Amino acid sequence: MFLVRSAFWLTVAFIAFHPKDIDLGATANALSGQAVAAGQQIVVAEVLKHDCLLNCGTSAAPTTTASLAVPFETAATQISSPARRAPYPRPRPAWMG
Repeated sequence: MFLVRSAFWLTVAFIAFHPKDIDLGATANALSGQAVAAGQQIVVAEVLKHDCLLNCGTSAAPTTTASLAVPFETAATQISSPARRAPYPRPRPAWMG
């Protein structure tokens, strides 16, 4: 009930004291657009920084098109991960019931 009363009175106070010359919807949309653009820039920078399409294990980037040609067997072994069993939790001790 406290939260409902608080929300009610905060809404009443906002309606009574809000600035008349500011469009909150337009301001929120502008801030949202800026946040999305900043997020996109961060993601693109991280993707470009860690560009490991074919040679993730080596530190040197391929410089020629001949070095980009990877045999199918090599590419398939790099992509596949070793099959491991999922760990199970240990059984509960007898003294815990």
